[in-house]
Amino acid sequence: MLIPISNTPRDYAWGSTSFISELEGREPTGKPEAEIWYGDHPGSPSRVDDGSGRTLDEALADADQPPLPYLMKILAASMSLSIQAHPSRAQAAEGFAREEAAGIPRDATERLYRDENHKPEIIVALSRDFWALVGLRPLDRTRGFVSRLADESAGLRGVEALQAILEADGDDATVLHGALAWALSDEGVAAVPDVVTALRVAEIPDYEDERGFLGEIARQFPGDGGVIVALLMNLVRLRRGEALFAPAGVLHAYQDGLGVELMAASDNVLRGGLTPKHVDVPELLRVVDTTPGPAPVIEATPSGNGVVAYDVGVPDFALQRATVTPDAPVELSLIGTATVLVTAGRLSVTADSDPDAVDLVPGRAAVVAAASSIRLVGSGEAFIAQPGRS
Repeated sequence: MLIPISNTPRDYAWGSTSFISELEGREPTGKPEAEIWYGDHPGSPSRVDDGSGRTLDEALADADQPPLPYLMKILAASMSLSIQAHPSRAQAAEGFAREEAAGIPRDATERLYRDENHKPEIIVALSRDFWALVGLRPLDRTRGFVSRLADESAGLRGVEALQAILEADGDDATVLHGALAWALSDEGVAAVPDVVTALRVAEIPDYEDERGFLGEIARQFPGDGGVIVALLMNLVRLRRGEALFAPAGVLHAYQDGLGVELMAASDNVLRGGLTPKHVDVPELLRVVDTTPGPAPVIEATPSGNGVVAYDVGVPDFALQRATVTPDAPVELSLIGTATVLVTAGRLSVTADSDPDAVDLVPGRAAVVAAASSIRLVGSGEAFIAQPGRS
């Protein structure tokens, strides 16, 4: 069963005015376009492109098919998203039960756990460059960065206070846990202006990209403790086709660029700054993984016939990217309901031996249910999401 789907871009303030329209080959609207959702998530279910007016969740239910365990998106950022982390499945189940027992409405702004699921996510760059803050930088490098800020801005007490916090006793994860708690406290927020001043006046060649992004973040979110949280994080530049994975507990905040995002179907978010939305610092500190290290960049694994896989080993989803040429169609085996999203060119999708096809252009997708394989014909690029292997 092939279900052609599309959706309307969501107009979050951090969205780009050009990335999505350029991908789809149309005139820009002049307004931010942040995300297009391809799935049956109730927050913005895709519509079926068959003239029926149905949404994807209705079409799957009509066909007696289960809901999708994942949500696929095109994401287009031109400024920082909120810093956030997602709980593990066990943490989500406990938090959901706790908030249910407390009688907090599921649509309340202060609600943190809207379901019992975890929310690992992967993003693959579509633009030439995609910038993101992901994970906590190794502590010795952050200490070196802050030390040089302090040296070049002597007398700024906020910078000295941050330096002292980072020199506290304890293993690296414990020190960074304390630094996050301090950054989001009244004392940390009071230090933000001094840290921003130091970032503006210091000249540190090894950290010029960091200084640039942190300065822009401070302009967008003046006086937000998330500025210091962002300073503690890895800044990553992805090239087209490269990917980042954010498992449970890992802080992340996408900065600039166009990408394909795939995640488990969940609404559970713990925010850590750079947002006007609710920030529950104690709960974030309970969930966040403060183990420092390099950013979790995922290498694409070639699997032959123009297909590469982004293997992250979660049961909710698996992601592949197919490059199709007129003389090299692509055939893929499926283990569950798949979503095929075209990001370049023009492709025709068929399922199993059914001769009926769905033609797709960039920004259009098709859901393939109750099928064991698909065939892609034409010239272009497609991302294929399906459930992962347990």
